[in-house]
Amino acid sequence: MGHVGTDQNSPHKIAVKCCEDLKNYSRHIGKLIEKQSSQEIENNRLRLKTSIDSVRWLAFQAYAFRGHDESSDSKNQGNFIELIKFLATFNDKVDGVVLTNAPRNAKYRSPQIQKEILYIFATKVRDVIHKEIGDAKFCILVDEARDESKREQMAIILRFVDKDSFIQERFFHIVHVKDTTALTLKKKICDVLSCNDLKIQNIRGQGYDGGSNMRGEWNGLQALFLRECPYAYYVHCFAHKLQLALVAASREAKSVHQFFENLNFIINIVVGSSKRNDELQSAQVAEIESMIASNEIETGRGANQIVLDTISKEGTNYSQRGDAEAAYMNLRKEKWEHFLDTVKSFCEKNEIDVPDMNARYTRARSRSCCQNEESFMTMEHHFRIDVFIAAIDFQLQELDNRFSEHAVELLRLNAALSPQDAYKSFKIDDICSLVEKFYPQDFTEQEKII
Repeated sequence: MGHVGTDQNSPHKIAVKCCEDLKNYSRHIGKLIEKQSSQEIENNRLRLKTSIDSVRWLAFQAYAFRGHDESSDSKNQGNFIELIKFLATFNDKVDGVVLTNAPRNAKYRSPQIQKEILYIFATKVRDVIHKEIGDAKFCILVDEARDESKREQMAIILRFVDKDSFIQERFFHIVHVKDTTALTLKKKICDVLSCNDLKIQNIRGQGYDGGSNMRGEWNGLQALFLRECPYAYYVHCFAHKLQLALVAASREAKSVHQFFENLNFIINIVVGSSKRNDELQSAQVAEIESMIASNEIETGRGANQIVLDTISKEGTNYSQRGDAEAAYMNLRKEKWEHFLDTVKSFCEKNEIDVPDMNARYTRARSRSCCQNEESFMTMEHHFRIDVFIAAIDFQLQELDNRFSEHAVELLRLNAALSPQDAYKSFKIDDICSLVEKFYPQDFTEQEKII
């Protein structure tokens, strides 16, 4: 009996141990299960947080998530999994709960999980944008394009004035559309706005490309919205319209068109060879260094963009006044001498022969009848009338065709609200005209009087 009593596995010893465990509350089965469950919850949360942080970083950097081969023996499993591996190397706790150390039913790294996390981020971002807008008026900017999977996607951007009176543009949504008809696009846009509690009646502007499905005056997208919201004025991007006008004008002016054709040919030759491209860049660097040394140009950030900045500012001022035509007329009449002096200076500096402007102009390989007409034409007459003024006239014609009086008037009056240069463009008469002509129902009679 004494020998049996010393056996650790004897019924007596087991009964005593069970009795002691029963008295110890921490050893109860409920506590043990609860402790194990708490550890699993902590591990799951850390694993999920790692996935969320990875999704957030990749989305912020606009990187692709998945790789071509995500199998375990792949050398590159894609950005998402590789980023989780990278984070695990810096944290032992993370390393202990992710990838191969994660349970099969809770890895939190499947494509579906990634999409769900992205959807939550997108929803929160849209909520913040909606709070920024509130019940204020806003504009919509829309464009559509096919993605790599050949699916037609429509991007929606909202433009509005925030509570601090700054103009903001926020990328709001991207949705798949089965086709690009005006009715389909309008329905999708309305669905997006309605789901985010944004009222269609608060739209005060539309910005699309120049496609017929967008700008059509009767059945285009802009016309469909105007029927529901008469103040949602459509404006085709002025920069794009200006580019189209200049391209069309350059094609009409034969000398200008020939110049750009030759220039394009030269560019193709240069960029087609890495050696020629490097030589051109080296020559350009040497020229800039020489000009800096002789104080011909200033140094500093953006300092070598003086000419472009000047042109840009002048173009902005003319567009604000709706006076682009006056600018071109001024070029046509007053700027020839200045233009000619600039060209001569450039030619002399680069050792290019300058033709005698008083000499007779002869067109190469021209017919005799044409030659008789040109027998009294000087070089200056050709360059000034046939090239310089002709190019300006073609540009005027294209600008008149592409820029409607309604859009230019709206732009001109809106310039009175520009905060640039301490509201230098502020004109109370223009603001009153803007209210009366374009937004009469947005203001009460008392507000108009004030």
